[in-house]
Amino acid sequence: MKISCKETLFTYNVYHTVKAFFPEAEIEQRVDTGQEPLVKLDLDGGSCFCISPADVRECAGTVEFVDARGDLRPGGTAGMRELGDTRGDLRPGGIARKEEAVCKKEAMQAQKREVTRLVYRFLSQTTGKELAWGVLTGVRPTKLATQLVVREGSEERAVDVLRQDYAVAPSKARLAVEIAGREKALLAPLDVRHGFSLYVGIPFCPSICSYCSFGSSPLDLWKGQVDAYLDVLCKELSVVAAQMRGQRLNTVYVGGGTPTTLEPGQLERLLRQVDESFSFHMGAGGLLEYTVEAGRPDSITREKLEVLRSHPVSRISINPQTMQQKTLDLVGRRHTVQDVRDGFHMARKQGFDNINMDLIVGLPGERIEDVRDTLRQVEELGPDSLTVHSLAIKRAARMGQDGRVPDAGLQDEIEAMVEAGAVSASRMGLLPYYLYRQKDIAGNFENVGYAKVDKAGIYNILIMEEVQTIVACGAGSISKRIYPDGNIRRCENVKNVSQYMERIDEMIGRKRELFRE
Repeated sequence: MKISCKETLFTYNVYHTVKAFFPEAEIEQRVDTGQEPLVKLDLDGGSCFCISPADVRECAGTVEFVDARGDLRPGGTAGMRELGDTRGDLRPGGIARKEEAVCKKEAMQAQKREVTRLVYRFLSQTTGKELAWGVLTGVRPTKLATQLVVREGSEERAVDVLRQDYAVAPSKARLAVEIAGREKALLAPLDVRHGFSLYVGIPFCPSICSYCSFGSSPLDLWKGQVDAYLDVLCKELSVVAAQMRGQRLNTVYVGGGTPTTLEPGQLERLLRQVDESFSFHMGAGGLLEYTVEAGRPDSITREKLEVLRSHPVSRISINPQTMQQKTLDLVGRRHTVQDVRDGFHMARKQGFDNINMDLIVGLPGERIEDVRDTLRQVEELGPDSLTVHSLAIKRAARMGQDGRVPDAGLQDEIEAMVEAGAVSASRMGLLPYYLYRQKDIAGNFENVGYAKVDKAGIYNILIMEEVQTIVACGAGSISKRIYPDGNIRRCENVKNVSQYMERIDEMIGRKRELFRE
């Protein structure tokens, strides 16, 4: 299949819309500024479709400005008079230019949305299929839902817009709006302007799953250098803590990789560094959540759980991904189904009352009966929250390098798997509280987190909705500074563990620049 676009503006949405309808197709894409059509599609079998400039309706009237937090500013672009530049300065003569830039950007986005709608409509008619999320290609549909509720004045009207303007299926539109409302309530206690969250990355795993693209390293290769890694990580934490003094720490998330690959003494050292570097107390006005991923059951021991309990860790994850042993063996997870049960019961005995479990639907070889059996076993354990992921195969993952993609012929079955996850969560008394999507996701569906009323993962919402500054330490971590006007600046630590350790002063310098007054 071939895609030719007049401007790069259209390439991302058009490519991913075509890919959603034809996930197994080889797609050739190019930009030709000299062509007449805005977009030209040549499908296998000789079918051709073109979009001319005349096909795209003009953007008329005042374009309303919606900032990145989903707040609709009164007066549309007039609200820009309050914003100034990203540092908050109101520069003489700069306001008009900024208003003009915003109007131009919004007009371009409107044109892009219309082109995407036309491509979607053609492909839907050609294939006889509809996509669950319609023309939406982004990873954060709940952010759009939040914006629409503000703009339209009601959840019902926001659902209607998602259905009519974005071709989102009714059930998904209602889900997005429901979660957007729940997220707003859960984030209400946060100090968005003066608070921040902390991410600490441990980039080691017992083994690398074939679907994983996170860039984690197998522990066997780094066994002798973990202490050296902790040396530089603790240095980074200490410097960052001093810079953030005076700001309120709302959530801590220790992830990876698998933090519980650390030995008990190493884990104690890391958590003690966090406790001593950052001044916080649990509860109202202080730390709302402290999560440590114990995701791989084969990394959990009683001694490590005791270390976690000796610190203010309030939430852990024990992630089976599936309770089918044949699949665990196939994807390279070197643990058994019984390890999952043993680790979960061990954590309960240690007093952990907020345990999350992650599952993936669409794993190779699994059918709906396998997923239902997995859910039955998870229900017997009774986690406090459950995240149901649809498999997404990235190029960086071993599956992606092998050329594997989710089976397009199983879309109806994957839809049934996703629905089975929702029904199972409901039986356990878990409500949907956050949602995100990924490129190349199985069946073009979504990932949903479900939780008991008081057990939702606050950090999960923050990382998706981008409403609070996140300071991230460790190899491959990404810090985000959220400005009052909704602008976002990022700085990344290098992914390579050796490079991170060698260039730690450079990584620290990047953060000093990002978070300076």
